[in-house]
Amino acid sequence: MRSVSSGPVSADLSKLVIQIPCFNEEETLPVTVADLPREVPGFDVVEWLVIDDGSTDRTAEVAHELGVDHVIKHDRNRGLAAAFLTGLDASLRCGADVIVNTDADNQYDAAGIPDLTAPIVAAKADLVVGERPIEAIEEFSFLKKRLQRLGSWVVRRFSATPVRDAASGFRAMSRDTALRLQVFGRYTYTMETLIQAGWEGLTVVSVPIGTNPETRPSRLVRSIPRYIARSASTIVRSFVLYKPFRFFFLVGLIPFVVGLVLLGRWLFLFFFADEYSSRLPSLLGGFGALLVATQIWAVAFLADLQTATRRVVSQVRYDQRRSRLEGPHDESTGPLARHGGYSELDRDAGDAAPADEP
Repeated sequence: MRSVSSGPVSADLSKLVIQIPCFNEEETLPVTVADLPREVPGFDVVEWLVIDDGSTDRTAEVAHELGVDHVIKHDRNRGLAAAFLTGLDASLRCGADVIVNTDADNQYDAAGIPDLTAPIVAAKADLVVGERPIEAIEEFSFLKKRLQRLGSWVVRRFSATPVRDAASGFRAMSRDTALRLQVFGRYTYTMETLIQAGWEGLTVVSVPIGTNPETRPSRLVRSIPRYIARSASTIVRSFVLYKPFRFFFLVGLIPFVVGLVLLGRWLFLFFFADEYSSRLPSLLGGFGALLVATQIWAVAFLADLQTATRRVVSQVRYDQRRSRLEGPHDESTGPLARHGGYSELDRDAGDAAPADEP
């Protein structure tokens, strides 16, 4: 395996790294890799990287046999989001100027990679998301198509980005964008990274892409109710993290409106009703609901103040990652050292170094 460099990329060299998160993909990986390009307009070097997320089959060995340049192996299964972040970190250590992420099940047509990278090469985008022809995908049920559209609409509203296929994992990003991204959920990274990109003020665009026939059932959508619950949880958590004032303000509107209705009922009964016993519950309930709304809005203001601190922390994290990945390094801290609970497999040795827990 070629030694990877974590130093600055020379001005005359432009590198694209195509990363593929995998979990037990020894059967589908050959089809996926077979379609990957070795030449893409705008780049002098194109390399492939596979992240084996604790597979129990021969995924890592198959990747080596297929000529994949870099193979990263988690010591145990950590989930798609963790594998995605591991890939970004490894790609940056490889000196990638642009990173393309695709799935191991060959869902996305690799012929669309030049279209994904073109806006970044032209300096017109920081993050590019491939928009699948949702309505034309035969494997998607009518309900799943509607849920995909609804979820993408919600993410567009929350993130202020124009992405029409928020669940698409086929995407390209600049080096600077990869340095900034972070994911807190374990389930997936697609929606959360879009909301973060909007929060960071990054330029996000969509480009139409093609898809291939299904090679295996989706592992993320094993059941519609579970998919809805997890997607909703991801969106809500991201909304709370990146736009806390708006979130808590909207939540506080619910008891505020309830309180106004109850106080309105009390006023009506006070002036027009004869029975006194029916007035007191409305009065107490109304004031109680308004008190709850006030407390929630107080939390909104505190959370909004913390947003400023969060931006500072985000910038510090970005500066630290940039310094670590692009600054001077030695053999003990270089890209082939053990890192974060995963190891890089050497193609010549064919063995994985012992991986530490994070």
